[in-house]
Amino acid sequence: MRLAILGGSFNPIHYGHLFLADAVLSELHYDRVIMVPAFISPFKPAAAGMEDSARARLEMIAASIPADPRLSVDDCEIRREGVSYTVDTVADIIRRCAPDGKPGLIIGDDIAVEFPKWYKSDEILSMADIIIARRVHSGRSEIPFPYTAITNDIMEISSGAVREKIASNSAWRYLVPDAARIIIEDRKLYGCRGSDADDKPASLKNLIRRIEDEARENLNLARYLHSRHTALLAWDLCCRFRKDYPSLDPDLGYLTGIAHDLCKQLCDEEQIRLANIYGGEISSVERAKPSLLHGRACAVVLKERFKINDDEVLKAIAVHTEGGRNMSPLAKVLYIADKMEMSRVKVDPAVRTRILAGDTLDRIFIPVLERAVSSIRDRKLELSKNTLSLLEEMGMPDTAQQNGGGRSADK
Repeated sequence: MRLAILGGSFNPIHYGHLFLADAVLSELHYDRVIMVPAFISPFKPAAAGMEDSARARLEMIAASIPADPRLSVDDCEIRREGVSYTVDTVADIIRRCAPDGKPGLIIGDDIAVEFPKWYKSDEILSMADIIIARRVHSGRSEIPFPYTAITNDIMEISSGAVREKIASNSAWRYLVPDAARIIIEDRKLYGCRGSDADDKPASLKNLIRRIEDEARENLNLARYLHSRHTALLAWDLCCRFRKDYPSLDPDLGYLTGIAHDLCKQLCDEEQIRLANIYGGEISSVERAKPSLLHGRACAVVLKERFKINDDEVLKAIAVHTEGGRNMSPLAKVLYIADKMEMSRVKVDPAVRTRILAGDTLDRIFIPVLERAVSSIRDRKLELSKNTLSLLEEMGMPDTAQQNGGGRSADK
């Protein structure tokens, strides 16, 4: 296997690092680039916090390159501690990895002219092929040693600039891979601060990402976009009404929205199997149209596969189609978001705007519920027992009495 080595502080890793590694792989046809974060860089021996951030920098790299076997990360310099000398790293990687031929050593043209001054540079040249990448918009100086140049585009981004932007609370989040961003926010690295969302543990953010990935991969595009629009509106409503209901958490609102239709496209037998695990009666209408059970099925999947045990989240998703008695504020938020999100073309934008302008959560929830009930009746379908109970609880008994006790149609 032909290997190339990309060393640096990676403090933090950013898209420029990944783009450079990809350029070497594409242009010079190496099989793998090994990224090696320094414990203490010989070029930046006075850089604050290098030793303290070593583990986080290593984790950020590892988290940023999932499912790409062309990229690897090696902790040899961190394990050695002290100042990280390239000659030791190249020798170590050759010994452990046994590459085909000399490994490539990637350096930037901004430091290439200084290479002869590196510690034991002659030994490095005997062990590795030097690859010089473009880092600056300037003519290349005379290089007094053998090398291969690549013609990569220059990305105007540096770790130092990213750290400055983080410390000053400027825009930085899309300069780094998403997984690295979560680690930075979770651990408050580089003076990171921001919204309440930044105070959530990385475990919750990663959970939401996993669920959203599942939705995107397993739902058709229209259903996935509906789920994401539902998640966004649920987030907005949680932010808006959190002062009235402190239990409303925008992240959990987003989670319920992105997850609520996760089981919508499962086969009928699986919908019924999961609904039986959740519990409760399955009506004849539901057996005839098992997709009506997707909320209960989803609650089971979230608990079993994603280890979610928050009863409020699970119940909100389980009842989002038909509602029911004692709905929590989160359940009402999801019910509203599911039926009012902006990709629902059958909702008049003017009506959506008027309803969502309500000054309390219930003053939004009640007209949304009324519209859902009206739509079911227009289709000559029966309301479920749970919907009837909800109407009665909300002070709408006359409306409820106009129906029998069947099962509501799907939304």
